[in-house]
Amino acid sequence: MQRERITDNILVFRSDQYAQVTAGVVLTSAGAVLIDTLLYPEESRRIRRFVEAGLGYEFAFVINTHFHADHTTGTCFFPGAQVIGHRLCRDLLDTRGRDGLQHLQESSPEFESVRLVLPNIVFDDELTLCLGDTTITMWSSPGHSPDSIVCLVEEEDILFAADTVMPIPYFVDGDFENFKRSLRRLRNAGFENIVQGHGDIILRGEAEEKLDSDLAYLDLLDQAVAGSIGIGAAEAEERITAEDCGKSQVLLNGLVRELHRQNLRSMIERRQRSDKGAGTLL
Repeated sequence: MQRERITDNILVFRSDQYAQVTAGVVLTSAGAVLIDTLLYPEESRRIRRFVEAGLGYEFAFVINTHFHADHTTGTCFFPGAQVIGHRLCRDLLDTRGRDGLQHLQESSPEFESVRLVLPNIVFDDELTLCLGDTTITMWSSPGHSPDSIVCLVEEEDILFAADTVMPIPYFVDGDFENFKRSLRRLRNAGFENIVQGHGDIILRGEAEEKLDSDLAYLDLLDQAVAGSIGIGAAEAEERITAEDCGKSQVLLNGLVRELHRQNLRSMIERRQRSDKGAGTLL
């Protein structure tokens, strides 16, 4: 697990075990706030040991930015913390999350100690957490998933964007149009840093270019699929690469290639539903 201290009070942890997923810790005068956990239990436990034993902070809150297991599995290892999430996050964890955890536990003994924890503080549109000397504003940011949120540490102008911002926009479990709206809302905000849900931290001078490139990817993918009406899905996958849409396939240790393929499949299915009378991809 990689650890980076980006300000005196903000740390970012990046998994070595799964897709460079990130978790953040905000240190305040009234305790620590964890923004997402990591997938594998030992990595989440290491975060707790480092902050509590190494830095002398107790965790007051855990924020679940969305229900996906790689961001929530470790919540149970912070038993003294209150848990915040979108209302839909609680609902999805209580249904799909339970099924997903059962699958993890059946497939790997590493997850036997994990128990599902639901957010006990939920919101719909926006929530502001004032803790000690720190203000964290959270708002709904659907697209990657219907329950996605982002978290802004106001005093530092640092945005924990979770999977709303990652090396490639990934909308298979969410909604393409909502994703674009959520990304547009982040533009021209002057964030000092953007912490992606996976991968490297985006610096201030790179933020607008990154957001523009993500929006361009979505538009180019949409245009490429629209221009491929009438060919088979397998051929479309060969023709429309991530590079064609402006994204390097080597990011996230090559995982971007597969994420793009899944996006493409999802877009094809979307076109099939919306263009029934105008010809569709097979």
